[in-house]
Amino acid sequence: MASSYYTNTLHVSFESVLAMDNPGMVSMFKALTESGLQGFLGCPAVIYEAALIDFFENALVWDGVVISTVAGKLVEISEELFAETFELPLEGLTNLSEISKDLVFDAKSIVSLSGEPVSTSGKNHEMTIEFRLLCDILAKTVSVKAGSFDALTQEKFLMMAAIIWGVRINWSRICFNILKDTITPGTRQAKGYAIQISLLLENFQNLELGESSEFPSSDSNEEDSA
Repeated sequence: MASSYYTNTLHVSFESVLAMDNPGMVSMFKALTESGLQGFLGCPAVIYEAALIDFFENALVWDGVVISTVAGKLVEISEELFAETFELPLEGLTNLSEISKDLVFDAKSIVSLSGEPVSTSGKNHEMTIEFRLLCDILAKTVSVKAGSFDALTQEKFLMMAAIIWGVRINWSRICFNILKDTITPGTRQAKGYAIQISLLLENFQNLELGESSEFPSSDSNEEDSA
């Protein structure tokens, strides 16, 4: 079922969240906007279920390009198309481990609910509500690793630290590599990017995508959307 590809997906309505009467939340979402991820996280929330099934069943990575067949037609998604579609930054760090250790250390206290530095091997409930939400967004919509979404991993925390401090990150390269991992056997990546893949497929002319549905659907839980 295609629904398994977006069970844990989040969609961010930036217009709504930036109008919230909550300074902490607004500050966090402004930082998320300034990171360059707004086009990726807040793109039109449309799902093509039949096309997604085809895409994931037939997808492979060839010479750095994602290739698949949808409705019997070949589609090729390059990093250039990926970056252009979501207006993702093309410059900055491509290895999150290169973020300054001092910035990472300071971020551990900034996000903490208790004031004590959080552990990057702990749970997200150790953080204040706005950073708990940020962790959830990154876990479900950017990182999409298989496993517990409430676990605060080193990878997710490095992403958070970069956003908090405005570190320039080549999100195009990082997110496209994650996309490639989602279709590469043997990785820990879950099948994700359902909304983003649906939008990418709309770029291909004469491609029969089938019926579309808005995400989240009218019967989805409120927690599925930020």
